[in-house]
Amino acid sequence: MNAFTIKDLENLSGIKAHTIRIWEQRYSFLNPNRTDTNIRVYSNEELKTILNIALLNKYGFKISHIDQMNQAELKGKILSLSNSQAQQERMVNELINCMIDINFENFESILDDHITRFGIEKSITHIIFPFLERVGILWLTNHINPAQEHIITNIIRQKLILGIEKVDSIFQSSKECILFLPEGEYHELGLLFIHYLLKSKGIKVIYLGSNMPIKDVEFLCKLKSPDFIYTHLTSLANNFNFDKFLQFIQQKIPTQKTIISGLITSNYKKKTPENVHLKTSLAQVMEFISELN
Repeated sequence: MNAFTIKDLENLSGIKAHTIRIWEQRYSFLNPNRTDTNIRVYSNEELKTILNIALLNKYGFKISHIDQMNQAELKGKILSLSNSQAQQERMVNELINCMIDINFENFESILDDHITRFGIEKSITHIIFPFLERVGILWLTNHINPAQEHIITNIIRQKLILGIEKVDSIFQSSKECILFLPEGEYHELGLLFIHYLLKSKGIKVIYLGSNMPIKDVEFLCKLKSPDFIYTHLTSLANNFNFDKFLQFIQQKIPTQKTIISGLITSNYKKKTPENVHLKTSLAQVMEFISELN
């Protein structure tokens, strides 16, 4: 890595590129290099700096004051943030820092500590998913080495599977569902989280996993007649066509209630088949699952 664009900084910090450019002109904390074509390129350290500054600025510190702080003062102010949301965002930043420093031991240690203190569900909703939302675009655009992505993904995957195995629901439900990812989709983390949430509600889950042909989902639906099927789309193959996927569902399993969440749903504006329901945010996913009984 060590070569982030201003768009990467915007995606990871939440600070608009226009604002970052203004900060560069007025303050001294960012000094990017430039390519032969005059495009800004930011280092790992500058990414860490903008994450810290964005966090302090969001929670009441003026940029002019932040600019006067040395690194020790900056870290001290961040650690002093008492707001629970700020503390969660600080931990997400720490996970990002571990990823760009290739410090996988610290990455796992942070997760383990949070899971021990708050449980797997809060760890997923408070730090794991916010982390994935922020770095997901870097993964999709290949701005992170695939080896780093695979290691981070497998660490998180292990935590999710452990959470699924250990969950002991106080609820009892007669509902049954099928979870799958369509052909070309291999990113399981979102679906594993859904698995955990459903199991915690006492719902029986048939987990098919990734890269599943729709004809096999159709076969199992006829065999098991689940209450609904669910898929979470994160990063699909270039030849994946969402419209055709929806048509397939309508043709092959027209009476089966189908829930679809993930990044692709947030930008989809067309009308979906009557049996298909899109959940365009984590909040909508959580609301849907909370209403199941």
